[in-house]
Amino acid sequence: SGGTFLHTSRANPARVVGASLPEFLADRYEGDGPHDVTEHALTVLESQEIDVLIAIGGDDTLSYALRLHQEGVPTIAVPKTMDNDVHGTDYCIGFSTAVTRGVEFINNLRTSAGSHERIAVVELFGRYSGETSLVTGYLADVDRSIISEVPFDIDKLTALLVEDKAQNPSNYAMVVISEGATLAGGDMMLTGDEDAYGHRKLGGIGALTGELIKERTGDQIIYQQLAYLMRSGAPDSLDLMVATNYAVMAADLAVEGATGRMVALRGGTYTNVPITATEQGVKRVDVAELYDAEEYRAKVRHIGGKPMFLY
Repeated sequence: SGGTFLHTSRANPARVVGASLPEFLADRYEGDGPHDVTEHALTVLESQEIDVLIAIGGDDTLSYALRLHQEGVPTIAVPKTMDNDVHGTDYCIGFSTAVTRGVEFINNLRTSAGSHERIAVVELFGRYSGETSLVTGYLADVDRSIISEVPFDIDKLTALLVEDKAQNPSNYAMVVISEGATLAGGDMMLTGDEDAYGHRKLGGIGALTGELIKERTGDQIIYQQLAYLMRSGAPDSLDLMVATNYAVMAADLAVEGATGRMVALRGGTYTNVPITATEQGVKRVDVAELYDAEEYRAKVRHIGGKPMFLY
């Protein structure tokens, strides 16, 4: 199913539906499943004489890496997700590049938003964590940021954006919104079938928000969904640095025989933590500390003493 430069599968060996079972496993399992084929995965790792398995990914990938660790496989984890939502580390590979792409796009979009005197709605990746939208909006200095953690009131948001637009000499306003954001009293916008990890495709909340703003104002709206543009192309220099250093650390741990660990950045220092840190689920934005849920924008203050990525 793809998803990586190595063309590794997104299959979850603990949850394989019948239609996805390889032919050589079909006779071992009955029904549509999902089936747990971890036993076969363990057999393959042993037959291939894999000394250490280094798992690179987000909470889905690392949750199965933890399972393999618990099954006795020497495993090392590397956090990589642009959502930056893995517990145990301040930083996941991909976050800086995604934010850089988002900031660049938003700044470029200002030309059209200003010349057409529009409200612009930009939808960014971020299923359960709104950190990508929060930080992108903060650095691009947009008017409002809607994050996954806080359901929003469309009437209040519209009123704020209308005021922002009126106060802007170029008569435009901009809002960024996480794909996992929800309207007050509503649910996430999901489409399609569940993937191997039980997730359905997200997206569309930005378009809906734009339409609702248009209904309330009578004005045309600019809507853009960045989607895969945030994760395409070469990494920026920060991601390149962190990825290179994570790779060196993972190799060092493997040589030392120190498995069951995850490489990490904590407080600006490279370190490693138990892979069990990933059991805590998805790391989410500290709303009380970093977000104004009434004004729908970042609330960053008292920077002294905080880590590089603020929490």
